[in-house]
Amino acid sequence: MNSLLKFRRPLSPSITSLSLQRLSTTLHYVFEEKKEGTSFIHPTAIVHPNAVIGQGVSVGPLCTIGPSAKLGNGCQMHPSSHIFGNTKLGSHCVLMTGAVVGDDLPGRTVIGCNNIIGHHAVVGIKCQDMKYKVIGDNNLIMGSCHIAHDCKIGNNNIFANSSLLAGHVIVEDYVHTGGATVVHQFCHIGSFSFIGGGSVVSQDVPKYMMVSGDRAELRGLNFEGLRRCGFQVTEIKSLRTAYRKIFMPSNTNSMGFDERLSEVEHNEDLGSVPAVCSMLRSIRDSFTENRRGICKFRQWSSS
Repeated sequence: MNSLLKFRRPLSPSITSLSLQRLSTTLHYVFEEKKEGTSFIHPTAIVHPNAVIGQGVSVGPLCTIGPSAKLGNGCQMHPSSHIFGNTKLGSHCVLMTGAVVGDDLPGRTVIGCNNIIGHHAVVGIKCQDMKYKVIGDNNLIMGSCHIAHDCKIGNNNIFANSSLLAGHVIVEDYVHTGGATVVHQFCHIGSFSFIGGGSVVSQDVPKYMMVSGDRAELRGLNFEGLRRCGFQVTEIKSLRTAYRKIFMPSNTNSMGFDERLSEVEHNEDLGSVPAVCSMLRSIRDSFTENRRGICKFRQWSSS
């Protein structure tokens, strides 16, 4: 018992204070204000001499940069983040602590500008299919996310913590996923859509729509997201009318799903609204060859 108590004895205040002071000094030294165009690489970082490092890059303690990596201007690598393989990082990207991007495999990982890769998030590592991965600009990929092989990610997307994308998933622009979202391989997530936290998405999510559940079902339009992105009130009203005609018909026995789509397409008022046309095209494309169809509406008829 005495030895156990001795083992549990806390560190002396002087040792604890010294450790915190060293950590604070190190982090401040790495990410402090630098003169324009200058870069900083911490002495404990491992950077291959063949790596291409842009101007104004900060590389923190215990980071690793492989021989084929290319970092754009102004990138930041927080402690213990790593870049491997044929990986290209656009300007002003941030890798938080523990993030891993790329692997020493055939193919490459391409990430655009102004992206944030969260704590312990993994992008482009070894998988069953070693091909390409493309991520656009201004994306926020939070902690513990996984984006698998052959995914294509557009711009201005937010992936909340522990969002998991299987292979060949396509995510367009301004998509927001809730935490612990899982997306099945080959699914297509349309622009301005929202996926509720904990959802399992096994089919396409059309543009502007909101889904949730296991398996995810359509829950309506992403009104809040549309408003935040500057859609006009008239556009949102037209989208709502079109959605109701397609997925919430007053008489479900009168027409089949394809007929309801055609009716909206030929509607004199709705058919002339670009946002409505874009939504209709997104739905139509999901039923083309090699696509998985769209998430079902929970009151959708079997037609």
